[in-house]
Amino acid sequence: MYHKINLFKFKKLIPIALIFLVANQAHAEGLTKNYPVFSQVNETISGTVADQEGSAIEGAKITVVETGASTTTDASGNFTISANIGQTLSISYDGYVIQTVKISSTSVSVKLQSKKGATSIEEVTLVGYGSQKKSDLTGAVSQLKAENFKEGMNISVDNLMQGKIAGVRIVQSSGEPGAGVNVSIRGIGSIRSGSTPLFVVDGVPLNNDPVSAQSPNIGLGNVQAKNPLNFLNTSDIESITVLKDASAAAIYGARGSNGVVLVTTKRGKKGEPMFTYDTYLGFSSVIKKLDLMTADEYRGAGIDKLYDHGGNTDWQDEIYRNAVSSNHAVSFSKATETGNYFASLSHMDQDGIVLNSSFKRTTARLNAEESFFDNKRLKVKVNLTASDIKETGIPNGGNAGSDGQVIIHALMANPTRSVYDENGNFTNFNMNAHYNPLYLLSVYNDKTNTFRVLGNTEATLRILPGLNYKFNLGIDKTMSERNTTMYPNITDRTPKGAYIQANLDSYNVLLEHYLTYDFNLNKHSFNLLGGFSYQKFKNSATFFGVRNFAVQGAGISPEINPGYSGEAFIPGAGTVQENELQSYFGRVNYNFDKKYFLTASLRADGSTRFGDNNKYGYFPSVAVGWTISNENFLKDSQVINELKLRGSWGQTGNQEVPNKITKASYSLAQSAGYYLYDNLNLINGVLINRTAFPDLKWETVEQINMGADFSLWKNKVYGSLEYYNKTTKDAILNIPSPVLSPTTMIWRNSDGQIVNKGFEFSLGSEIIRNENFTWNLDVNGATVNNVVKNLSVSEIYSGEVSGPGLSGVTANIYKNGYEAGSFYMYHYLGVDANGKYIYEDVDGDGAIGQKDKKIFEGAIPNFTFGINSYMKYKKFDFAFSFIGQTGGYLVNNTALDLNINNLASDRNVLKNFYDSGASFTNQPQLSSLYLEKSDFIRLNNVRLGYTFDINQLKFLKSINLYVSAQNLLTITSYTGYDPLVDTSKQVGGNQSLGIDYTTYPSAKTFILGATVKF
Repeated sequence: MYHKINLFKFKKLIPIALIFLVANQAHAEGLTKNYPVFSQVNETISGTVADQEGSAIEGAKITVVETGASTTTDASGNFTISANIGQTLSISYDGYVIQTVKISSTSVSVKLQSKKGATSIEEVTLVGYGSQKKSDLTGAVSQLKAENFKEGMNISVDNLMQGKIAGVRIVQSSGEPGAGVNVSIRGIGSIRSGSTPLFVVDGVPLNNDPVSAQSPNIGLGNVQAKNPLNFLNTSDIESITVLKDASAAAIYGARGSNGVVLVTTKRGKKGEPMFTYDTYLGFSSVIKKLDLMTADEYRGAGIDKLYDHGGNTDWQDEIYRNAVSSNHAVSFSKATETGNYFASLSHMDQDGIVLNSSFKRTTARLNAEESFFDNKRLKVKVNLTASDIKETGIPNGGNAGSDGQVIIHALMANPTRSVYDENGNFTNFNMNAHYNPLYLLSVYNDKTNTFRVLGNTEATLRILPGLNYKFNLGIDKTMSERNTTMYPNITDRTPKGAYIQANLDSYNVLLEHYLTYDFNLNKHSFNLLGGFSYQKFKNSATFFGVRNFAVQGAGISPEINPGYSGEAFIPGAGTVQENELQSYFGRVNYNFDKKYFLTASLRADGSTRFGDNNKYGYFPSVAVGWTISNENFLKDSQVINELKLRGSWGQTGNQEVPNKITKASYSLAQSAGYYLYDNLNLINGVLINRTAFPDLKWETVEQINMGADFSLWKNKVYGSLEYYNKTTKDAILNIPSPVLSPTTMIWRNSDGQIVNKGFEFSLGSEIIRNENFTWNLDVNGATVNNVVKNLSVSEIYSGEVSGPGLSGVTANIYKNGYEAGSFYMYHYLGVDANGKYIYEDVDGDGAIGQKDKKIFEGAIPNFTFGINSYMKYKKFDFAFSFIGQTGGYLVNNTALDLNINNLASDRNVLKNFYDSGASFTNQPQLSSLYLEKSDFIRLNNVRLGYTFDINQLKFLKSINLYVSAQNLLTITSYTGYDPLVDTSKQVGGNQSLGIDYTTYPSAKTFILGATVKF
């Protein structure tokens, strides 16, 4: 039972009380030091600061002990400061021992010594509700820092992780700027609840629901909502931490089943205030063109002469363009003895490679932290970001069918047609469901404006030494308006025009209280955590539509004044959804003598999404670790510097299901009506639409993880190895109901399971490190073996393909003993002497029918990998990254639409279909002819930079100029635009996997950029 209603008003008073307390603090403790007075300084001291290997250290703080004067080193480790001969310099930098140097001349050279244990395994890593040294971790946790994702043009957080963390797969649903991205960690774990991890930004868990308005279908499909993470300016991000196993993610309970991604934004750092200006200019083009028949090849194919229209057009060249993008970002950061500050402002303007598509984003951020009272007893932190996004889209909805997709119109367009007729107007194809793609773009206008604010206030009060209370109040507010107009046109898609305005208002509020207690007893170290969390989500959507308005260019556009002309065909309508999550959580971290580690956690989550009989779910975890390298027999090893073994077990949950599905639903309908009076008028009766099921509970993911972290040969080689076994239980499905139920389908938990298991590795090496040259190389890879077990139904279908005559045909199947979303289709064997397609007759009855379909391997790659390298030679820096995958397949639904039968209907076709000798009379069938391997290796990013040190200008620290490229080279046998793609073609809410349907192509991009530090 929920108690939050009675407590909530009291909780609201806590932040007000804290603000009142802080506002009445008259002044902070004096921060300045009194230094003895010396004679006037008359020397300029210059010097360099490097590490033990001779590599320059940027940002090291140099202080004259006697006067307090200070400065910081530039990108080359150089500094200048005013001091007297005989005075003393103090040099400090995080992770290194503070060093003092007596000034004996005007030139000083210093090498800092790394602190004991300050290696990669000793770095501080975020975990849920806190942080730990990497050496103390017992779960599978991976962290990226800002320097790991500088190269390239990245709109969203998820793009930054691509190829850099083992077991994390990033797949774009579309190459359109700002489009959604599918993120999966350790395979696909659910049939219908999605596989997207929980994203937590500066301590605020986000809702994975769309936050941009989605327009209803006006004949061109529901264009997918944009990426809900594209509101963050990626240059504001300090680190990304991925919690992969249940031990690490269980503290987030009900939403941790797909893993957790912690995003931390930048803070002010110690040293001089830093002002930074980042800018780049990008030039993008389509990653590749499909090999269609040219006009000459079309004419020479012996096709009906009526289909030769006398033109010569490459329609891909007509709709794709060389797009220009720009980005400008300024930031200011500063740290004091009591706090730190970071502020930024950025603007991105990205044109899409398809005409009329674009993405513009303006963001502002303020992060501030300050300490109060004696010895920093109270710390208050504020994180605030606001973004304004303006997008223009194209008619390319995934569920529009072939005649609602501008890209398929361009690919199918006869190359002997011309774009314009003799009068300069767009050529009218005069065909049903097939239009001039440039004309379709000209009469379609789709604009979305999304404004989002995410902020939170954290207050930490030290009650006793080691005992801290933390309060966290977070708010995520989004308002989105989408205006979609199809002007009156000559097509058979809304020929009289249609305008729809859709609005979405999303609200997410978080309230958390928790205590942490750290204490030591001789060699025993403890960290205790206990807390309460309450989060409320509310989404409201409204929409309306008008039609029969003036043609384009005449009268007033309905976008400006929809009520001025036209008639309503969608009256004002809307929906509101609310759900709440109330949680209690606790965790114990224990280590003995820095050798033996234990972590145990438990979270109880109560959700309004679930039935009255299972309102709460309980998610435990336990993990152990053994740092073997701290044992006496390895302590002095010259080979093994660090070695730790880890093992964990835990459970997490998945609550991503529709609201209110546990409750019955009713409606009034004539089909259930009856005659109440003698006048024989039929009275609507009550129809049961959904059967109540109060026993519905969470999907539960149970995971076992075994891992090892190591560092060898004085940290020249480092990395980690993992084995995982991850099983999804109690799958939530909408399946046939038992006999005598009032409805044919019912939402309930199934005995079905999805098992993902495999190995992961991350290996790195500091291959070379000396005064002039540094080279780091990191490689990661992951395997996954996915199988469905114990389904209570024989099979579940999803992945509806599109194409003429293919209505209702699905490509995916979920069946016991097979990979989730395996492919189900006819087995193509070739063509006979007459050019007819031959399919395997599985049942041997001499005819090809439904029983002849076979199950083929699915879309999930068996192996994914990434290779990342960074080199620095004096003032040059060079970085590159490769990504790749093997063992997966894609249904090339685009090729299915470009089948050989197009030549019989005045349309174009893929050249290899014609070259195969197939007959024009072959009708399209979903078969393994369109099933292709998605194996690839890609040069994902490459970057070359040069840093200029500006010693002549005191206000200018450095300028880094760079050139970079994205998606520069892809080696693959896949014939579509991009093997790393997944179009959402779900059926009945069940996930579709591995379908490529006329997806907006990816782009290859070249960038010129600069980073200027003041």
